[in-house]
Amino acid sequence: MDTGRAAHSAGEAIPGPVPGGGRTPSTERAEPLPFTPDTLLWDMTGDIRVLLYLPAALVLQVAHPAVGAGVDEHSVFRTDPWGRARRSLDSLQLWVYGGDRAVEEGRRLRRLHRDIKGTDTRGRPYHALSPAPYAWVHATGFPVFLRAAEYLFGPFDEAGERRLHAEARRLGRILGIRERDMPGSVEEFWTYFDTVVRDELERTVVVDELLDPHRSVPPPPDGAGAVLRLLWPVLRPALLRLQVFVTKGLLPPVARERLDVSWTPRDERRLRLLGRVVRTVVPRLPERLRYLPAAYSARRAVRA
Repeated sequence: MDTGRAAHSAGEAIPGPVPGGGRTPSTERAEPLPFTPDTLLWDMTGDIRVLLYLPAALVLQVAHPAVGAGVDEHSVFRTDPWGRARRSLDSLQLWVYGGDRAVEEGRRLRRLHRDIKGTDTRGRPYHALSPAPYAWVHATGFPVFLRAAEYLFGPFDEAGERRLHAEARRLGRILGIRERDMPGSVEEFWTYFDTVVRDELERTVVVDELLDPHRSVPPPPDGAGAVLRLLWPVLRPALLRLQVFVTKGLLPPVARERLDVSWTPRDERRLRLLGRVVRTVVPRLPERLRYLPAAYSARRAVRA
């Protein structure tokens, strides 16, 4: 399984819109199907391990100049990090476990981003719903899911990787991304991914902040519990170091190189050791502790 680069010529271009694209107009307009318990994302997205690997996808997203500028200028991630994280996680859970509500959540997100625009770090105008940056935000999920599987769940074989890619495209349709703006195969995806990393990604201000283990993070909100809030000054440094370490490790190697993120053989050994511990402990947790509330409720509803 290739979780970092595809084996292809570095000169290949990003797959772009193709007239007809091998897809009929009806496939572009068809209502996306909700996710069901027989899908890979149903198992992975609600598992508490999502808290470990989602930050790597976020770093990939904000390394795109347009996305990074949009987050830098319009997001409240600095002033309300806990609220921003909670809303993002709730939205993600709706995409997979929301049933018919998933499509409406995709529409809500597009409405939310309708007025986000400005100028990126290269002096280019951007709009949050432009096909390239909007599709890139979605595209970061596939490689990070693969990396998370390799370290935290158990790696996919080739058939599993292709199945995951098909589900990622299905998720893209829920988010309102057109078929022609998503790579059609795993091979096309890695060509697209490597080209965006090489030609677009940069170490933006937001990337620097997310990879800074000394950044300021306020105590959790009141609902998180009095003990956690009380111990936050002691816990924060260790938790941030762990989060930044795992985030760096789960970045695809080609992206780490492009963003000048240090990673040593010793770091790799430590991450693999941590992964073995996580793979041993988490599956043994009670279901109500292993899954986030939306996923736990959905799983119970299916059984009922």
